[in-house]
Amino acid sequence: MPSDGDILDCLIIGGGPAGLTAALYLARFKRRFLVVDSGAPRAAWIPTSHNIPVFAEGISGKDIIARARENLEQYGPCIEAGMVTGLRKQPDRFVALVEGNGAGTRQIAARRVLLATGAVDIEPDLPDLPNAVQRGLIRYCPICDGYESRDQKVAVIGYGDHGLGEAVFIARTYSDDVTLLTLGQPMQLAPEQQAKLDAHGIKVIENPVEALEMEGDRIAAINVNGQEHRFDVLYSALGLKYRSDLAVSLDAEHDPSGSLIVDSHCQTSVKGLYAAGDIVRGIDQIVVAMGHSALAAIHIHNHCELPTEDEPGGA
Repeated sequence: MPSDGDILDCLIIGGGPAGLTAALYLARFKRRFLVVDSGAPRAAWIPTSHNIPVFAEGISGKDIIARARENLEQYGPCIEAGMVTGLRKQPDRFVALVEGNGAGTRQIAARRVLLATGAVDIEPDLPDLPNAVQRGLIRYCPICDGYESRDQKVAVIGYGDHGLGEAVFIARTYSDDVTLLTLGQPMQLAPEQQAKLDAHGIKVIENPVEALEMEGDRIAAINVNGQEHRFDVLYSALGLKYRSDLAVSLDAEHDPSGSLIVDSHCQTSVKGLYAAGDIVRGIDQIVVAMGHSALAAIHIHNHCELPTEDEPGGA
């Protein structure tokens, strides 16, 4: 662990698959780095992922994180529990303000910073059922587990272009029985959007959900306008809240949703500030997050001794 006053080669903010992959690369590059982990990775919500190529039987998000941390431990302690609440850029370094778990607040300086803070799903507003996505009662990634839902009755909770797009994706790929639940939001469909729904036989229910029926650990039915609708699987397509505040505070380029725009090395528009995983604009997948981290870590290693454009002689 670094001592106060040390300048790290890299500070990694976030301990999910992206942050831990970057840490593994930097450890093997023999770089001086630290992972600050708030302990709330989105990946931990995954009951089972079948999209990690080397796990034929699938693997849970918690197991992915546990295995990555165990692998990293062989290179020495490099993970600190805490929350980075502020990030400043100086000519030759970044300075992060870190609040530890009961350990007060301290500053950490680093030549480079990798943000792997991810995103969090917007939870649907359902009667007497808070945090349904986080608890695994509603799925959120048909790319990861849609195959396991093939030929079943599927409901997609969402509206607008995002909800419509996910319903169409599932209908054309996995199921011919898809319903879009807008939770009371009117769709106001253009003719071409209605044509997509019609082409795939997607039903739309715009009334709010009044009640739910649970069977064990799953939602078996919903009640809308006094009528019961039964489904095998529910997906949420309400979008994400990106944890990009630290980058935005440094004027890093981002899209209207808050996801960060990076170059081919996963460097943001702020030189020396990198981003990997769900926080980056694009597809939210664990293997993509790992790829981001590999690209970023290699670039960080190759440029650690070089000044950034803010320093004398920098480019």
